[in-house]
Amino acid sequence: MTKGYWISLYTKIKSPDNQKKYAETVTPIIKSYGGVPLVRGGKSKVYSGDNFPRTVIWEFPSFEKAVECHNSKEYQAGWAITKETSARHMQIVEGFNIE
Repeated sequence: MTKGYWISLYTKIKSPDNQKKYAETVTPIIKSYGGVPLVRGGKSKVYSGDNFPRTVIWEFPSFEKAVECHNSKEYQAGWAITKETSARHMQIVEGFNIE
């Protein structure tokens, strides 16, 4: 079974307070689906393309678990906290194994 990844590239964050509340609310929900945070903001260096104010990557045990978490009522209620004051490119990507 290959892992799944949430990749979120934020294009705007109008309310840092809402963003913080969102993160505090959804972190335990995401972890309950096996999500592990790999990237949550931090330093970055852009070599080409757009500079996003925030990048977040979560790893899940499977692509299916990542989709299940995203579509859950609990996560969607958490996303509602900030969705009106932030914009992002968010996709779920299936990982691969070269071994």
